[in-house]
Amino acid sequence: MNRINNFLGFKAFLLLLILPVLVNAQSTESNLQSEVKYPQFKFQGLFQARYMSGFTDGIDATTGLHHSDGKAVENTFDVKRMRLGVTTKLGERFDVVVLANFADFKSDPKGKVLENAFARYTFNKNIGVLVGQFRPAFGIEELNPADILKSFDYSNQYSEFGNNGWTSFQIGASMFGSFNLGKLPVTYAVSAVNGNGKDQVSDKDNGKQYSSRFGFELDKTHNINFGINGGIGEVYNNKVFAVGLDLTADFKLADKLILQTQLEAKQGINHYLYYSLAADARSSNLNEYQMRGAYFLPNLRYEIKYQKLTAIEFSCRYEYFDRNFKIDSNAKQTYTPMAGLEFGKGYTGRIEMGMQFDNYKRNVPNTTVYDNNLFIIQFQGRFF
Repeated sequence: MNRINNFLGFKAFLLLLILPVLVNAQSTESNLQSEVKYPQFKFQGLFQARYMSGFTDGIDATTGLHHSDGKAVENTFDVKRMRLGVTTKLGERFDVVVLANFADFKSDPKGKVLENAFARYTFNKNIGVLVGQFRPAFGIEELNPADILKSFDYSNQYSEFGNNGWTSFQIGASMFGSFNLGKLPVTYAVSAVNGNGKDQVSDKDNGKQYSSRFGFELDKTHNINFGINGGIGEVYNNKVFAVGLDLTADFKLADKLILQTQLEAKQGINHYLYYSLAADARSSNLNEYQMRGAYFLPNLRYEIKYQKLTAIEFSCRYEYFDRNFKIDSNAKQTYTPMAGLEFGKGYTGRIEMGMQFDNYKRNVPNTTVYDNNLFIIQFQGRFF
């Protein structure tokens, strides 16, 4: 019965994807292509390198792993990202996107390197479809690339929900678009993915994960946007779910001074953790393994525009995250104060400096679940 339900659910989703193609089969795109030469190529790239120095003895600066014997690499240089990507426009509404991170070659590249690899067709502003490997829309962070984040990197909850197939790069299909609900602009995305990460040969089982996001533009002047995210699915014949809420708002404090804020909260079943445990070391009830978290990120931006210096920014993200709050709670609180200098337009050049303070409710020796204080300087260069 589960296989039948999975089959019917996935086929219904595929029907939603191909229905616009059938309706628009007689479009005038061929006439447009005769006037404009295709394909057209747009290249983009990102370089991020950092220096990290730990202020806690016995903690690896890169991994956060605790060493009770004191044999840790507490300061190091690191290339975080070296991305190269290309968007190939094959028609007025049809493009193919490829993005690779060559910094992943510094360790075992299996399941890494290739990030985006999808084809996208946009019929109009109301509806479009994409198929391949992409980031499903499931919150604020999924809508922003790493090079324009207001902090050093993505949040803890982004990483854990990515392990569980809701965020980060996944393989599947999605339908997206926008419409007006009365006078209220609304964006939406509905996705179906394998749920076991990027660069995989096939799904881990016959189950799929279905997620959706609706974003409401409450006030364009102050960038007040409210998002609702939800997902259901099946992993090894067990039902899983995830939900999330997010809010953004910008406040102009002076002529060149802007306070940008982000607030996001998520909760869901942590099946990634559950199936990583030995069968005799876990409960028989998957629903007891749940994760939840929230973060608040204020960013004070002063647009100085002095010679090549575009802006000065000060941010401090606070995050609370617990990957198993029901039966083995060990909440992690992270404070990330940061100061940044932006050069050029759209973070073409960027220098960031700050700290990351990780505090656990309970330390576990010789693991990454251990209090850590880290100093970071990060350099960024991008083209687009």
